[in-house]
Amino acid sequence: MDFASCSLRHSVTGPISTTITTTAPITIVAIIICHRTYFNYNYDHCSNHNRRHHHSVNFSGDLPFPVSNPAIWLVREDTSLSVEVFVFGWLFQMTTVEGYGACLREQALQFPRPNCKDRCPRQCTKRTVRWRSPRAAILPDLHLPMRSLEVKNRTSTDDIKSLRLITACKTPYLPDGRFDLEAYDALLNRQIENGVEGVIVGGTTGEGQLMSWHEHIMLIGHTVNCFGGSIKVIGNTGSNSTREAIHASEQGFAVGMHAALHINPYYGKTSTEGMISHFNCVLSMGPSIIYNVPSRTGQDIPPHIIQAVSQSDNLAGVKECVGNDRVEQYTNQGIVVWSGNDDQCHDARWNHGATGVISVTSNLVPGLMRELMFGGKNPSLNAKLLSLMDWLFFEPNPIGLNTALAQLGVVRPVFRLPYVPLPKAKREEFVKLVKQIGRENFIGERDVQVLDDDDFILVSRY
Repeated sequence: MDFASCSLRHSVTGPISTTITTTAPITIVAIIICHRTYFNYNYDHCSNHNRRHHHSVNFSGDLPFPVSNPAIWLVREDTSLSVEVFVFGWLFQMTTVEGYGACLREQALQFPRPNCKDRCPRQCTKRTVRWRSPRAAILPDLHLPMRSLEVKNRTSTDDIKSLRLITACKTPYLPDGRFDLEAYDALLNRQIENGVEGVIVGGTTGEGQLMSWHEHIMLIGHTVNCFGGSIKVIGNTGSNSTREAIHASEQGFAVGMHAALHINPYYGKTSTEGMISHFNCVLSMGPSIIYNVPSRTGQDIPPHIIQAVSQSDNLAGVKECVGNDRVEQYTNQGIVVWSGNDDQCHDARWNHGATGVISVTSNLVPGLMRELMFGGKNPSLNAKLLSLMDWLFFEPNPIGLNTALAQLGVVRPVFRLPYVPLPKAKREEFVKLVKQIGRENFIGERDVQVLDDDDFILVSRY
């Protein structure tokens, strides 16, 4: 049996394509991503049997996330065997049936063979093959990403409700503006080592607003694949478009996130009934945290809206940025609340009943933030950290965090515009804060330093 394999290159915005050269007539079996098959197969068969066969293969479709060097297996015609395709860390199994079928649970696909009795026609011909519903056996034991109609809760809502320290994680960049996954993985490892229980991926702190949805879902999938067994992964899949929020949440749960973070519709604000309808739609997707931050959205989520949607079993709780009076109001009603304000989180946790905090500061000092959430009332530690928190939010988040991490040497000093670093006076102030709190309490191993303006890279296109 002759077979060959090839690597495909990918484009985030266009179809995947490649040209394959092999010594035997072949049938392209499939490439499967998130339960979908993408293909537009142009078969170009040359006349001489001894010549090599050139096959132009185009896989196109609305890819849910960028694919890094997927492998596609090519098999000889009239061969019935199982085929394994590795795409972005997932193992997909397919079976060729009667030489031309490819089947999946609940969604079978078929690739008809080129209608060519003579394997080597005297003249080169081109044929375009489109899929049609197949007659294929069902493979009952496939392990595939979860679909919207399947059970997708890899963790229970109660597991999310119990989290006390969640970090809104920073997304680091390479000099060309792409994700620096090596630095990102190091950041996540430090969070896990210091006892952080959950991470928000692609939130405001992680600059999800500067990502394409392809990047967004890819980063969620990467985080789940690498760290999902050690920390809860909460993907920021909220949007001011209900349709977009549903679609992003479906994809986020498909790649394995444990819960979603949902904002209320911003800029194009809606009515009270509109917010209730929006949240009811997105809550149906899986465990979710509702995020109320009027300073960014321009619209408060009043308590009666949270009360209206709290009947959903998928509501894990609320990230509340209005203040501790609102926090206490929710806890008195039995609704789980995380403080969204680092400077108020100590009092929210120990005086007003908050479960914990979704924190920006824990990117820098995760061990101290864990002590603040787990160690009982500690006014002295809280006072010690307040100066750092004030510095972090001197300008809109994540400007301060990005500057701090760069000066600690744990990420490259790369900013995606419109964010720019803090002025040099504030950068010098940060070095003094690190020395006051203790360098050993901050992440990273290098000495903190004051970066010059020329050290920073500002990226406008990426």
